[in-house]
Amino acid sequence: MRYTASIFWEKKVTESFTDNKYSLKHTWAFDGGAEVPASSSPQVVPTPMSDASAVDPEEAFVAAISSCHMLFFLSIAASSNYIIETYEDNAEGIMSKNESEQMVMADIILNPKIIFSGSNIPSAEQITNLHESAHKKCYLANSVKTTIKVIQS
Repeated sequence: MRYTASIFWEKKVTESFTDNKYSLKHTWAFDGGAEVPASSSPQVVPTPMSDASAVDPEEAFVAAISSCHMLFFLSIAASSNYIIETYEDNAEGIMSKNESEQMVMADIILNPKIIFSGSNIPSAEQITNLHESAHKKCYLANSVKTTIKVIQS
């Protein structure tokens, strides 16, 4: 399997570039036609060089991990005959320095709120097991060093 993304950035005519004061706004384009405005994080590079309304790589990383976990969770729950009405996750990524003093996405905390329906409602222990199975199967979680925690509400 191969996955692709096209990233495009262009210097503005009014920017000199070598003064290190250029816009970091760019575009992510994906095979299905979706285009996403992207930028550096305004927490790292101040505006106006960053665009707070665009997605930054750190946010996208957190969203990708959360989305991967959710997709496996939904699949496992459906296979276990649980009906899920909604799944909402307000995921959070925490940057800090690693042992080599490099900034890394050290932790991702998933905060899923799931509404089940029907007569087969899982217990808290069964939900924990579903999350553990989803985590073990998530391609992205298996690809990174970042600690991923699930906080059930």
